[in-house]
Amino acid sequence: RVMPELPKFDDEDLKSYGDEEEESALSPPAALMSLLATQELLLENILEGIPVGEFAVIQPLSDEFCLVLGYLLTWKLTLAFFKAASSQLRVLYSQYLRRTKSLNKLLYHLFRLMPENPVFSGPTSEVSNKDTKTFFTEELHLDVK
Repeated sequence: RVMPELPKFDDEDLKSYGDEEEESALSPPAALMSLLATQELLLENILEGIPVGEFAVIQPLSDEFCLVLGYLLTWKLTLAFFKAASSQLRVLYSQYLRRTKSLNKLLYHLFRLMPENPVFSGPTSEVSNKDTKTFFTEELHLDVK
């Protein structure tokens, strides 16, 4: 709930970033970025020997699972923050992510975490089992209870 409110505070200081000759960059919330940097290092250790194109098998409810989930949820917060920002602020934030290579690391991690065949084994909205259901064809309900 808080993330969409945070870019308003950077909007007030936006004018001071456009005066410089070199490309400006503005960090998203520092606490979020420091957490993300720590999680990136931990994920690098977990996914160390797995090349892009192969996928890591992470056991549910293991320590690795919790670290990966935390990393992905941190990115979800970061994207919610970006969504609420103005287009001028998005440019500055994206420059920061480009300099820290965080977005490159996210894609690199995702391509090693994504299963080869994302078969959906949970309850589905349709009764027919003729078509193979994947996480891309089924609507997921992620309500916290």
